[in-house]
Amino acid sequence: MAQGLEVALTDLQSSRNNVRHRTEEISVDRLVVRRGQAFSITLYFKNRGFQPGMDSITFVTETGDAVYLDSEPQRQEYIMNDYGFIYQGSKSWIRPCPWNYGQFEENVIDICLELLEKSLNFQIDPSTDCALRGSPVYISRVVCAMINSNDDNGVLNGNWSENYVDGVNPAEWTGSVAILKQWHAMGCQPVRYGQCWVFAGVMCTVMRCLGIPTRVITNFDSGHDTDRNLIIDEYYDSTGRILENMKKDTVWNFHVWNECWMARKDLPPGYGGWQVLDATPQETSNGLYCCGPASVKAIKEGEVDLNYDTPFAFSMVNADCMSWLVYGGKEQKLHRDTATVGNFISTKSIQSDERDDVTESYKYEEGSLQERQVFLKALQKLKAGRSPGPHQGDSNSFSSTPRSQDSPRSLDTPSLRPSDVIQVSLKFELLDPPNMGQDINFVLLAVNLSPQFKDLKLNLSAQSLLHDGSPLAPFWQDVAFITLFPEEEKTYPCKILYSQYSQYLSTDKLIRISALGEEKSSPEKILVNKIITLTFPGIMINVLGAASVNQPLTIQVVFSNPLSEPVEDCVLTLEGSGLFKKQQRVLIGVLKPHHKASITLKTVPFKSGQRQIQANLRSNKFKDIKGYKNVYVDTGV
Repeated sequence: MAQGLEVALTDLQSSRNNVRHRTEEISVDRLVVRRGQAFSITLYFKNRGFQPGMDSITFVTETGDAVYLDSEPQRQEYIMNDYGFIYQGSKSWIRPCPWNYGQFEENVIDICLELLEKSLNFQIDPSTDCALRGSPVYISRVVCAMINSNDDNGVLNGNWSENYVDGVNPAEWTGSVAILKQWHAMGCQPVRYGQCWVFAGVMCTVMRCLGIPTRVITNFDSGHDTDRNLIIDEYYDSTGRILENMKKDTVWNFHVWNECWMARKDLPPGYGGWQVLDATPQETSNGLYCCGPASVKAIKEGEVDLNYDTPFAFSMVNADCMSWLVYGGKEQKLHRDTATVGNFISTKSIQSDERDDVTESYKYEEGSLQERQVFLKALQKLKAGRSPGPHQGDSNSFSSTPRSQDSPRSLDTPSLRPSDVIQVSLKFELLDPPNMGQDINFVLLAVNLSPQFKDLKLNLSAQSLLHDGSPLAPFWQDVAFITLFPEEEKTYPCKILYSQYSQYLSTDKLIRISALGEEKSSPEKILVNKIITLTFPGIMINVLGAASVNQPLTIQVVFSNPLSEPVEDCVLTLEGSGLFKKQQRVLIGVLKPHHKASITLKTVPFKSGQRQIQANLRSNKFKDIKGYKNVYVDTGV
């Protein structure tokens, strides 16, 4: 009987296989392969040679294709691309902010694996956790919970307080690599601080590094419904100022989450593909702060009884908004708006710097019959589905208490606008671009739509907002009296001085102007508001000469102070995967009013191909003046 084979050495051919599997940027010293693609290894035996026909070798492996994308351009964008844009601002001023995902940077894969081992799932039951890691549904929920630190020593602490003295203002980050490396270097203690786009940027890095196709999604006017009635309640006082409410329903100016591509064998057929994952800690799911994966198709069709957290995801893009006037301890309903929430849902286009609008993937056209039918279906499922169904479990339950079913606010049909009753139209219009550091000039346009004379009293106010919809104190108020003859229109001019808003401005640079109007002959109130995003000049980056691997490259960075006052504590940061080994920080100091400055620095690119430089300028007056430059790096000689 032939002697059994004894393996002396295994050559995993790491360098060769990794090139074929496009993982050579992660490592050339150890084997990193992708599912569904062949690879080669060589076995050396110490006691005798392999005899075909007599000897047999059995390999035990476990693979799957649950995250396979059949489009090469999509694979290049959603797995291989290590930079991109995260959209911020408002629906009237969508701003692309550059982000360095850096999933192939040194040690990032080890940090991602460390992240899995620090999860509560692994800590409680390591063997079961490892056995389930082949499931993208499971692994995405684990990663989602670990990006925030509400339940564990996750990567990031969230902070929406405007007080960041013991950490980094979330607006200053330009990439994930510095965050992940800081988390690792501090013994896996949470990094301070993050908000929604930072959570989403870091999660995109981790998921792409693990080979799961992932993209970052921004939803403008995003609903946060805390009591699962698909209605966002907003409260105003008699001056038109928006009030904080105990229920904490809000409409975020924008909110950012991830989509990951995966099969959903746990759901009925047809609900695979893109899935919503939201790492921002808002509500709990199965007792942990994570959200998803929720099928984008299920969200569009109102199938809110399907796992995971689909009701919350549905409300972010398609809740109704109810406005209430609070006075004398009472609440008066102003209007229910069915089209406010969920606009210009955006992501970076495939292999392009353009914005791709994916709103139609999430919802039918606002105002269409289909959209209302889906909304009502979702509402009925939530009312009837308090007990778990075959595809619904605790994962769909939130920590907030639902409102009673007979609440007068749980209405299935929109109300008439007060303007339809009073027959007066109000609208704010900007006269000049709202540039940071300049006065804001605008008018309130009032139009009488009726054949009757109208006598209006209007209370106007302005207040800063955080991007999550939280209001700050009002800093400007005015009262206007306007008389309108039948079908007449008038404009009421307004000006908010820079000196009036500068000290009240939040990092998000959002100002909400409101007018609450009443007509002497009617008890109805009219509310109109507009969110203004203050703009500022970006950073200009010039690459001086051709870029080649291992050759010095000179970069010029041009920036300016947009304000008519000096700014202090200016710091410029730059990063870029394949271009800089680590984030660069340049202390600028003081910038004089409207002063333009430039610096020149050198680097040595160490990776070829399309690359991007990301830059941020912060000071004591502003935190996030951004800039970027795409650079093609040649392989060299």
